[in-house]
Amino acid sequence: MTLRESARSIFDAALAAGDVRPLVFRALAGIAPPERGRVLVVGAGKASGAMAAAVEEMWGDRIVDGLVAVKDGYLAPTRRVRLVEAGHPVPDERGAEAARDILVLAEAAGADDLVLVLVSGGGSALTPAPPPPVTLADKQEVTRLLLAAGATINQLNAVRKHCSRLKGGQLARAAAPARVEALLLSDVVGDPLDVIASGPTTGDASTFTEALAVLEHFELTERAPRSVMLRLEQGARGEIPETPKPGDSLFTRVRNTVIGNNALIVEAAAAQARDLRLTPHVLTRALEGEAREAAKRFVVMARSIEAGKGPVAPPACVIAGGETTVTVRGQGRGGRCQEFALAAALELEGTKGAIILAAGTDGTDGPSDAAGAIVDGETTVRARAHGIDPAARLADNDSHPVLRASGDLVVTGPTNTNLLDLYLLLVGAPTGARDGAALVARTSSITRSRVERSPT
Repeated sequence: MTLRESARSIFDAALAAGDVRPLVFRALAGIAPPERGRVLVVGAGKASGAMAAAVEEMWGDRIVDGLVAVKDGYLAPTRRVRLVEAGHPVPDERGAEAARDILVLAEAAGADDLVLVLVSGGGSALTPAPPPPVTLADKQEVTRLLLAAGATINQLNAVRKHCSRLKGGQLARAAAPARVEALLLSDVVGDPLDVIASGPTTGDASTFTEALAVLEHFELTERAPRSVMLRLEQGARGEIPETPKPGDSLFTRVRNTVIGNNALIVEAAAAQARDLRLTPHVLTRALEGEAREAAKRFVVMARSIEAGKGPVAPPACVIAGGETTVTVRGQGRGGRCQEFALAAALELEGTKGAIILAAGTDGTDGPSDAAGAIVDGETTVRARAHGIDPAARLADNDSHPVLRASGDLVVTGPTNTNLLDLYLLLVGAPTGARDGAALVARTSSITRSRVERSPT
């Protein structure tokens, strides 16, 4: 098996470990349906459709009604829960309508009912619920501005939560006094409950003042829609009620459970690397920062390993989980993983024994059909053979056409999971696999679930 084949095998094994069906089954085994009341299912996210299908498979006709917003193409077979496709990463009117319907369902819940909330990455953008006078177009514009400026998910969500009627614990407030059980797939470094999909069912530690500071930090106060600025300024002055905070009594009957996170992906990758006779080294589960700079650090490590001075001896597989960012200065097409890969390819030029993979576990990377890419020391040579200047394209944030021309894209289609990105550095030829039957059946032993219980 070549290094390139090994990298793809490791990525596929990691995706298999993130399969939501067993994760949801395990979580539901610890939740008692209501004795007299109804079960209502709501949610949003790239993996939430698959989560809804798993809930229906286990609870079936106990579900009375439900609605979940998913990204285009991320549908799953459901009967009781209606799945609505909506825009991501820029919210659209379909998502706004879905958010309104979700709020209606939640507000109709009574004290005997159970509201099951299915949350995964992308849920924030998929359910915009702008409070007047903020319009959907205003939210779209501020989202575009923040993404282009390189805002982190935490910064983006702080603004979103304070321009929403759903996020930052407000879905839980709408569902009170019903019992709320929220199942969350974490696509955020560290699994902070108030950041995953903007925390619709958990207390919001951020404030209007902090949201305003995000726009000031990126020098967007003059470019952001005036309605957004007015709302944030009014909130910072105390003229608009804050989002519910941790410890609020409304969370007494709310439980949030993280049923899957990046630990699943990273540990499955390490296990598969061992099966391929590669020595795994988990670098971090919190890779962040500019994609280009992180890529350069990966290549520096590759050269150190080749020279016998790295943290692990070849044949080796260095593994990182996380989510880098891209400050958009050009007009090109790509995403953070493809930008990481192209930057790595430029640094890898001439290297014979190293492969780097960067890919999103959700199957999409930016506005493209690729999850990411696998690059090597010949990537740029192959691209130049098509008349492409890789360095110039990187400067224009135009990684996708380069990696398509070089034949290095990783295309998975919708994966129905979303557990951050996976970054792999493989150095030295693997010497063969142990037992191919043992590739991915490890989900139960590596699940990292965390439960937040509100004080009673």
